[in-house]
Amino acid sequence: MAENVKVLILCGGAGTRLREETEYKPKPLVEIGGRPILWHIMRHYAVHGFTEFILALGYKGDRIKEYFLNYEWMGSDFTLRLGAGKDRIITHGSRPENWKITFVDTGSKTPTGGRVWRARKYLTGDYFLATYGDGLSNVHLHDLVDFHCRQKKAATLTAVHPASAFGVIEADDGVVTSFKEKPRLAGMINGGFFVFDQRIFDYLDEQAVLEEAPLRRLAAEKQLAVFTHQDFWTCMDTFKDVERLNAMWERNERPWQTWEE
Repeated sequence: MAENVKVLILCGGAGTRLREETEYKPKPLVEIGGRPILWHIMRHYAVHGFTEFILALGYKGDRIKEYFLNYEWMGSDFTLRLGAGKDRIITHGSRPENWKITFVDTGSKTPTGGRVWRARKYLTGDYFLATYGDGLSNVHLHDLVDFHCRQKKAATLTAVHPASAFGVIEADDGVVTSFKEKPRLAGMINGGFFVFDQRIFDYLDEQAVLEEAPLRRLAAEKQLAVFTHQDFWTCMDTFKDVERLNAMWERNERPWQTWEE
């Protein structure tokens, strides 16, 4: 089922709330455990067999191109043969990734829906997957795709329970009975991890903000399905999130790592 299904990852935002990291690199290259968050997202898709990626680039997109162009030899021992042309670099050891990546410049200030629109010529097939370049989850992608195909809607989004930004106090008759450290909230939000069929382009143009008019119109026309994910999900929105995710990695607390090293 995963063969030839494209995965679009939105990598173009400036990440202004993460300025400590994004002044010199795009948000998807901010590292967790020594690897860009984008790599973690792609590994999750790849472990489910989805290995054809379309990266919708924008802010500092050249840095993402450089990362992958240099990926094999930067992560390995290698021998350099000066004057040997295209065979001048010989890597020692192999990397597990067998990915096909298309890099699409979608503009530095293009909104999310516009980025999907600008990448449309590469998004062939009956349907494609899409997500943001700053969200991590252990969502089961085959279950998501199966759900989308059964629903027969133009779009499916994954709904998740976010964690509270604050600890919660429980009290009884004016006396504190317990503290809950940043519990998951009862309400649900859009966690990304979309599936779209080709009808999505009827709802988009270059100025579209995906999360606004397109999703509202899809919902109004009953063309938006919701796949509920009850397990791990988080996003990397601030420098505090970067620190939290790296601390989790160091503690070997990695619920988004669905692959084996």
